[in-house]
Parts: sequence; C-alpha cells; structure tokens
Amino acid sequence: MVSEIGVTMDVFPTAKHLCSWAGLTPTNNESAGKKKSVRVSRAGVYIKLLLVQCATAVVKSEKHPEIRNRYLRLKKRRGHKRAIIVIARMLLTAIYHILKNLKKKEPYNPELYQKSDVLPVSREIRVDQAILLAKSQGFKIMMPVTSVT
Repeated sequence: MVSEIGVTMDVFPTAKHLCSWAGLTPTNNESAGKKKSVRVSRAGVYIKLLLVQCATAVVKSEKHPEIRNRYLRLKKRRGHKRAIIVIARMLLTAIYHILKNLKKKEPYNPELYQKSDVLPVSREIRVDQAILLAKSQGFKIMMPVTSVT
C-alpha cells in the first residue's frame, strides 16, 4: 500500500480524492440525459486489486464485526461485487486517515464505523412509503375487503 500511495497524504486533499485516484468510485458517463455505465473506473489497477483482496479477507474474518455487518447489509441490497467495492473503499478511507494522522499516532478506531450500524430508535414512514417498500420487496398489494351492509 505504501509503495503505491506513499506515506504523506499531502498529495490528496481528502479521502475521496484518494479513492477516485485508486479507481474505487463509480464513473459518470452521461450525455444528453442518458446514463450509460456506472461501473468503477479503470484507474488504480494494482491498488484496487489489493484492496479487493483485503476486503474479501476482512469480510470473512470475524475480527472486525463492524465491517462484516456493513458488508452483509450491503450484500442484501446491492450484491456481492458492489458490496466488496464499498468495503474496499471503506478500508482505503481508513488507511488514508491513519496515514494522515501518522504524526499524531492515532490508531484505527472501530467505534467510528459501529455508530453507522446502529439504526435510529424511532423509525416512522408514511403509508405510501410502506407500500412502495413492500412492492420493491416483491409483495403484491391488495385492497382491504370492506363489507357492505
């Protein structure tokens, strides 16, 4: 990793710039209102492969449940490949912050990622939102039967 991106993070203003340089961001190919491909870019040939392998290993391991839980939630909605790319980007962002704060000697803090796993206590949605959610999960919506007297 260090041989690819270096030790000083002065080259990259933010972690998003580093992720874009490594090719872990979706491309934007849109012309005349038509969206074409949203695959990840072809940049960062070597570092992207390394991060995907690391993400696959971390997901299988039980040492970091915050990463594994996020992968499992993403895999349900987006599929395995996209979830692995998200985890690889998450790892690269963590590496960026570790290298950025190298002088301060701040270690990796898993609590930052565990906070995003916690769902809000009171979750409320409107009826139309619930119907759309049920339809998106494959349920057939039927009107309630009313009795006429």
